[in-house]
Amino acid sequence: MAKLKLGFVGVGGMGQAAHLINYSQLWDDCEVVALTEIRPKLGKKVAAQYGIPGVYTDHREMFAKEKLDGIVAIQQFLNHGALVPQLLEYGVPVITEKPLASSLASGEKILKAATSGKGTLYIGYHKRSDPASLYVKQQIAEWQKSGAMGKMTHVRVVMPPGDWISNGFFPVYGTDEQGPGLPNDVEGTNPDFAKKYDAFVNYYIHQINFLRYLLGESYTIDYVDRSGMIAAGNSASGVAFTLELGTYTTPKDWQEQSFVAFQKGWIKLDLPCPLTITQSGTVTVHEAPDNAQARTIMPTLPFIHAFRNQAASFLKAIRGEKTQLCTPVDALEDLRAARRYVEMLTGKK
Repeated sequence: MAKLKLGFVGVGGMGQAAHLINYSQLWDDCEVVALTEIRPKLGKKVAAQYGIPGVYTDHREMFAKEKLDGIVAIQQFLNHGALVPQLLEYGVPVITEKPLASSLASGEKILKAATSGKGTLYIGYHKRSDPASLYVKQQIAEWQKSGAMGKMTHVRVVMPPGDWISNGFFPVYGTDEQGPGLPNDVEGTNPDFAKKYDAFVNYYIHQINFLRYLLGESYTIDYVDRSGMIAAGNSASGVAFTLELGTYTTPKDWQEQSFVAFQKGWIKLDLPCPLTITQSGTVTVHEAPDNAQARTIMPTLPFIHAFRNQAASFLKAIRGEKTQLCTPVDALEDLRAARRYVEMLTGKK
């Protein structure tokens, strides 16, 4: 099968450390043939390091001159509303970083563009691609199909702030250039609301999305405590959930955890620091079925980081294969949930 030809739009810190480095290692399946970077010196420096022949400062020029099978667009999410619809016009699959957009209005605009019949959009919630997350998702599906562990009763997601980089920006190339900014895209007209919303989306939108991934269905936030650290509610079928966000900090560690409870068993998932290389999460499964000996297992999982797995999944998606990647319909629900959280926290809309 011919190698897929990819174009990058943006090669800043995350573009290099979390994305370009992984696609460049999947050389049996793809090659990065072009990049667009509004900072000319940075674009040339990164292209030279990775052997990328096409270097541009405008994505429209790249599209006019290159034949691409997919686009990897790693941008500040404030840029998505203005930029992503333009990228979808090229007519090939596009993957961006989370979230879908900064505001609901821009998210709806992007969703409309993504369903226009041109390019297909995927949103890079990399935690869904961790081998441990995929294992948990499969285990949930097996228990729900067999009924051996009863019904799902509760999902708990805990995400304390910590060292999310863990030296993962080494090596990343930079310059002293200041790129021209795109129009700011904010949620609502109240400055205080917009500030709280932006902070919440920037740091916790992964957990908002991952909760739906584990539940397998939509949910509603019904309670937010006054500190904003704990949120709770129910899924569409009535499964209870809790989100614990910032209840403590781990400045030299990363302790993100999810817990999925069934009537007769549970699954615990611990995810690694987002930018740790060649490391996946860990899973603990406890089963206590009727009239049988209870058992607890910890499966051995491959040392593949979520960002590498996500990159491989995007290549599969380009070829028309089914993947766990997030769709814009799902990602728009994240923005709605985030807005509801901030509304309940502030008492404002």
